[in-house]
Amino acid sequence: MFYKTLITEKETISMPTRDISPISETSTVILSSTGSTDDVATAVPFGIYTGSADFISGASLQVAYVFKKLGGDVVDIELTPDNVYSAYEEAVLEYSYIINLHQSQNVMSDFLGMTTGTFDHQGNIKTGPSNVNLKYPRFQFAYARRIGDAVATAAGFGGTTRIYSGSFTPVRKQQDYDLQTILSSASGTGLDDKGNPVPFSGAIGDKRVIITRVYYVSPRAMWRFYGYYGGVNVVGNYSTYGQYADDSTFEIVPTWQNKLQAIMYEDSIYTRTSHYSYEIKDNFLRLFPRPDHYGFGEGIDDRIWVQFYVDQGDAWEQNDRYDDGVNGINNMNTLPFDNIPYENINAIGKQWIRNYALALCKEMLGQIRGKFTTMPIPGETVTLNHSELLSQAKDEQEKLKTQLMEMLDKMKYIDLAKNDQEMTDAAAAALKNSPLPIFVG
Repeated sequence: MFYKTLITEKETISMPTRDISPISETSTVILSSTGSTDDVATAVPFGIYTGSADFISGASLQVAYVFKKLGGDVVDIELTPDNVYSAYEEAVLEYSYIINLHQSQNVMSDFLGMTTGTFDHQGNIKTGPSNVNLKYPRFQFAYARRIGDAVATAAGFGGTTRIYSGSFTPVRKQQDYDLQTILSSASGTGLDDKGNPVPFSGAIGDKRVIITRVYYVSPRAMWRFYGYYGGVNVVGNYSTYGQYADDSTFEIVPTWQNKLQAIMYEDSIYTRTSHYSYEIKDNFLRLFPRPDHYGFGEGIDDRIWVQFYVDQGDAWEQNDRYDDGVNGINNMNTLPFDNIPYENINAIGKQWIRNYALALCKEMLGQIRGKFTTMPIPGETVTLNHSELLSQAKDEQEKLKTQLMEMLDKMKYIDLAKNDQEMTDAAAAALKNSPLPIFVG
């Protein structure tokens, strides 16, 4: 029977003394008080940790723990040691899952685009970096850098995209020019319309070019602004150069102010001194005025210059010049995280595993006892406690997982940084009330 001895009120009166030695009279399955290391490897369903002698030992000792916690000295525990071994393996895997989930939240933004791996049916890594989930990575700001590179490219600064320059000679009385055709042709031949080599040979093909700038004279603001003669500094202006003595032209001003002045001056050059304006629609360039003024087409070797980059195509296409991480880590699923080695789980984790495995054993016992709600015995009927066991098991499992995840949430890298900041601020506030040492020379 499921209880070693059931003493009814009637029996208590007629039989004041009775031997309650834990000997089962009906059950053929009773959990032994100890496990065996020889049986663990063949009992666990996945066998992920069977190569670890420490795991084998831990699973075997779990039998004694379950036996004592569930009262095996008093009542029958309708479990086998194999059930306990399986529960122990599941507990280790659940712990590994939660820890890996926490670490993925810590490192995802730094790991994006990095090398991923392949995994077997057990979740162990086959190819790729090993033991990544056990390492403390350097901060790479991969996600932020990827956004910054895209913004820099769109703004014409390049980012991780090469910025090219090309040129062509405008034709007299021709106002419209197909820059896509002009640049693609030069890319195909490797030469511009003057027969000069171009730096973007073979780089365009059928890809779209993105024009970032159009000009017909070389940029000149920087050297004129910072040149030896004259400048625009504090007594100059943004349309002409004033020639003054050094002691009257220049004052001590912040460097950033000089940079802003130079940027303003460069824009002023292109606005005030350019002989043309333009518009671009779908890489078709229209010049204003029509090129029959200001020397265009009149024997002067005038060139129209453009800065551009080549559209890399679909967002998931690999850059043909270098590994840009397109085929790397893109979400939690591609993180090269395998099961945490049993030997790398510390005392905190192993105690959590023991308790979680115990809760799993309670659940199995409740399911077994729930097959029959009552058990007849001579003169009485025993009502089994399966519903209570199942309820306790579910509550304990949920509590253990919740406590672990809540604790890990407090240990995210960003929260640790906030804690350090608060500690530093508190220390600084405390030191404000402390007298400073007096230096005596």
